[in-house]
Amino acid sequence: QVQLVESGGGLVQPGGSLRLTCAASGTIFTIYTMRWYRQAPGKQRDLVAVISGTNLYYVDSVKGRFTISRDNAKNTVYLQMNSLKPEDTAVYYCNADINDRRSTSIYWGQGTQVTVSS
Repeated sequence: QVQLVESGGGLVQPGGSLRLTCAASGTIFTIYTMRWYRQAPGKQRDLVAVISGTNLYYVDSVKGRFTISRDNAKNTVYLQMNSLKPEDTAVYYCNADINDRRSTSIYWGQGTQVTVSS
């Protein structure tokens, strides 16, 4: 059984910073691509950032402000969010392609709320 657990969300003022963490646990052989998504109220869930090996991807709206990174030894992915804006308010989810020695599947975390407001 594989689980992803996010943490680090909260309330922050515009211009502030937060660091989200997503830790994978359980029967893990290899973690391939890891991603962060977000879903604002009443909107669809959108891709924010991707890390796959040394390849990084960011949606245009967060480029230069957000940084995705990972610690393979800890099976953890991070999202450093700087210069936060009210429009960054959303539930943030992590997602990963994980091989448990039998097969590779996509796993999701439960989400962590980020609210940017004065």
